Amino acid sequence: MAKKNRKVSVAIADDHSLLRKALANLVNTFDVYSVVIEADNGKDLRTKILKEGIPDIVMLDVNMPEMDGFETTQWLYKNYPQVKILALSMLSDERTIIKMFRLGAKGYLLKNTDPEELKQALDSLMDKNVYVSEYVSGKLISGLHHDADQPLKELLLNEREREFLRWACTELSYREIAEKMFISARTADDYRQVLFNKLKVHSRVGLVMYAIKHGIVEI
Repeated sequence: MAKKNRKVSVAIADDHSLLRKALANLVNTFDVYSVVIEADNGKDLRTKILKEGIPDIVMLDVNMPEMDGFETTQWLYKNYPQVKILALSMLSDERTIIKMFRLGAKGYLLKNTDPEELKQALDSLMDKNVYVSEYVSGKLISGLHHDADQPLKELLLNEREREFLRWACTELSYREIAEKMFISARTADDYRQVLFNKLKVHSRVGLVMYAIKHGIVEI
């Protein structure tokens, strides 16, 4: 469950104003969440974040004018990797879903999802740093037909997470890995926890064994 001592701040980026406002009203009914930014597109979101501050969660549409969900996710993950990105879109093809995860999204929901699942997704992002619904899991499995040799779990890793996984297979400490990747020690801890959750392992040894088994690193 999200932290109880303060509201979890949420930003919503969607060019359909009626839907965006309806989403904002819905999220604001959830006890621990508060919508602090509403944006028409990625460019507008970027401007408002720079002006008003960094939210805990960003909900965004994939198909937006000026700066779409792909570009926005890439910018957010590069500049604010601690922000939890939840894609909320009408696009349901596996290529779009996989690309969003690779760019840094932590979850993906269709816009026709039930309010209960949206609340579940937000809670999961705060508790586990990732949310993958049964529907999205099915789409990802379907996408494996296009790349049968690549494990499903690896498809969910973006480039920075793969980089962290490779460094984790060295003798460097997590603090030294953070220095190599030019990130803070806390962000390194976030990467570690994300990999634990995504790869279903519980230790650095588990990370190394996974990387070796799937050819991400060689011994």
